[in-house]
Amino acid sequence: MKYLHSLLAVAFLLGNSYVARAQGEISFLVPQPLKEAVDKLIPGFENKTGYKVKMTVGTGLGTKQQVARGEAFDVPVILPPYAEALASGNVVASSATTLASLIIAAGVRKGAPKPDISTSDAVKRLLLDAKSITYVDPAMGSAGLPVVEMLKRAGLAEQLQPKIKIGATGGLVQNLVAKGEAEICFLYLSDMRNPGIDIVGPVPQQIASPTNVMGFVSTHARNPAAAKALLDYLSSPDAGTVYKAEGMQPHQ
Repeated sequence: MKYLHSLLAVAFLLGNSYVARAQGEISFLVPQPLKEAVDKLIPGFENKTGYKVKMTVGTGLGTKQQVARGEAFDVPVILPPYAEALASGNVVASSATTLASLIIAAGVRKGAPKPDISTSDAVKRLLLDAKSITYVDPAMGSAGLPVVEMLKRAGLAEQLQPKIKIGATGGLVQNLVAKGEAEICFLYLSDMRNPGIDIVGPVPQQIASPTNVMGFVSTHARNPAAAKALLDYLSSPDAGTVYKAEGMQPHQ
């Protein structure tokens, strides 16, 4: 009997230890365009609060699907559209927090002349003059969506179709330009890290609207207060400085 009591005591202590670790760890889902920034921010949050963050990185479309399926992340961050995630009931709608905005930029092959993109009219001329254009497949729910909207605003969506090359990811899009297989790419500035391309600069927001990145507390969060603390930290002015350095627009 004494042996049984000892086993029960050990099991109780181990169970409490597991619960304590679970309460002290925040599972965090983030789309790829935000990864570099949050990599720099998470250590500061952990040092300040004592919580540990377990981060999972996904694609723009994939993260939304994971949230809609109800995968257990305390804090999911997603790109628009948000309707599917909100309708799933897996996030607390009132917890929605804008962290930063992703900006569409143009890129050319390294060493190539940089075209003028200073105005909406200049972008339209570039689109008409370019021999080939590449961007991420909009079906992936990522950087392709604002580019498609940009082409529509320019009134050139149909006219440009013969010279558009679609890439499945931002990495493939940049490779097309780096290899000379496409003349110019349009992609989130924070994703432009290929040494084989030169960044021309951000496209004017009058023709390419920024994409808000939204974080939520999950309805399945083990510690909602800790989840909210992470969102507060990631939307703070100090975090905004990091976002800006990584090519994003801090939330105002």
